[in-house]
Amino acid sequence: MRIDKYLWSTRYFKTRNMASTACKKGHVKINDQAIKPSREVYPMDKIVVRKNQVNYELTVLDIPKSRVGAKLVDIYRKDTTPKTAFEHNELLQYSKDYYRKKGMGRPTKKDRREIDGYLEEE
Repeated sequence: MRIDKYLWSTRYFKTRNMASTACKKGHVKINDQAIKPSREVYPMDKIVVRKNQVNYELTVLDIPKSRVGAKLVDIYRKDTTPKTAFEHNELLQYSKDYYRKKGMGRPTKKDRREIDGYLEEE
């Protein structure tokens, strides 16, 4: 099976055209070699896909007949991406208070409730 079709069928790309474009740009490597979209994929090939500033590393286990459901993807590939690859790209979730300067702008609804509760206690 072609690499662009394999990446599309294992849901790394939404369309085959996107997978082909990534191959042409050099974002896909098989066994550390940049490849063309027409390159054949075989079981036990090591693939590196650069997508959204993360290098996904995977090993081909089997070749699917066509595009597979998300739950069945693990049958056809083994994800060997190191956890450190996500640490730099991961967005930390902060509350609104983190981004807001203290004393600036309208208080949040939660803050207003706390203020109302404090005023009622007096």
